[in-house]
Amino acid sequence: MKPLETIIAFLAESQHVIHEFSQNVIVLGEFQRCVEACISSTRANRKILIAGNGGSAADAQHFAGELVSRFYFDRPALAAIALTTDSSILTAVGNDYGYQDVFARQIQALGQAGDVFIAISTSGNSPNILKAIDAAKARGLTVIGLTGKSGGKMKPLCDICICAPSDSTPRIQECHLVIEHALCACIEEAMFGDLRPS
Repeated sequence: MKPLETIIAFLAESQHVIHEFSQNVIVLGEFQRCVEACISSTRANRKILIAGNGGSAADAQHFAGELVSRFYFDRPALAAIALTTDSSILTAVGNDYGYQDVFARQIQALGQAGDVFIAISTSGNSPNILKAIDAAKARGLTVIGLTGKSGGKMKPLCDICICAPSDSTPRIQECHLVIEHALCACIEEAMFGDLRPS
């Protein structure tokens, strides 16, 4: 495909997925529950832990960065940790226990009842994400899944699962980014809306 044909096709596909999401009352209901769980946890001075692989690892870091730093306006920092960033922990756990344990081990160390774990997997079948969900449930965390259309193996394991309405990894990732940005905006407004500049 030529460059212009490629970008026009990508934009059309992305627009279609976002439109499908906006019309799906079940998915929108899961987003509402996700917002409520994150706000409840944050108001209780708990943490949001996030993990994913590849592009979803970048999403985890991006999302944590928006919460710890700021999204739309200056306000106090919010407690969020991407479990994808510490190379010493990742390589130690990967070497000593196996890659399937790199997130679960961190949840066992850092997770507390009342925290939220956001598990990101476009397929819903990533072994290290599935083990992390098990670890989170065992420690009393609320588990929120971000995945693709089928939900994969993770869907029935999550307390809340938002399934982007696509089977295409790039389109799922784009939808996840919109979800993450909207979630940041909702949390920030609920916690510190009175600080928003007029």
